[in-house]
Amino acid sequence: MSKGHGCLIQYIILNEKGLLSDEDIKNYCKPEGRLGAHPDYGTPGIEASTGSLGHGLGMAVGRAMGKKLQNDPGEVFCLISDGELQEGSTWEALMMGANKKLKNLTVFVDNNDFSGLERMSEAHPAFYPLVDKFKAFGWDTYEIDGHDAMAIHQSIALPHEAPKAIICKTVKGKGVSYMEHEPIWHYRSPNDKEYAIAMRELACHEK
Repeated sequence: MSKGHGCLIQYIILNEKGLLSDEDIKNYCKPEGRLGAHPDYGTPGIEASTGSLGHGLGMAVGRAMGKKLQNDPGEVFCLISDGELQEGSTWEALMMGANKKLKNLTVFVDNNDFSGLERMSEAHPAFYPLVDKFKAFGWDTYEIDGHDAMAIHQSIALPHEAPKAIICKTVKGKGVSYMEHEPIWHYRSPNDKEYAIAMRELACHEK
């Protein structure tokens, strides 16, 4: 989970596995809680502190290389964000993954075109076309709808003879009218009224 601020789903899974309590989840991002907006090493089930841009893919490459050397059939999956692709260390990791032919490594890129408060396509136009960049670095690359759970699931089985990259096209704040494409919600939490609106809209979206 290199995209550290996506850790809430990681906490939910760890709760389902019995590593985190319901009380831990209830106190997420509260002063009395131990679960922050980014995962911290030492929290049960969290093997690395992430969120510092550019570190996660390098760690994933190291894990995949270790498995390859030990003839371990397991696979390594890494989730990164647009913002991390501004970091040179990420591109170094991409080169290393291809150079070492790490077929056991898959990276998912949450490509919502935002990094903090700016659009990547406006602030860093050379960033695109993203699929071509990954292919040029030696990765077998696919692009999917990042809001389609089935597409994400099926992408794991897509053929590859090199490390695999899945570019997930997403919309920041998807499903909540006042949040979509609004970068301020990278930082803000909804008040009670906003929260109620979001829950209604998300419920309608599910139906």
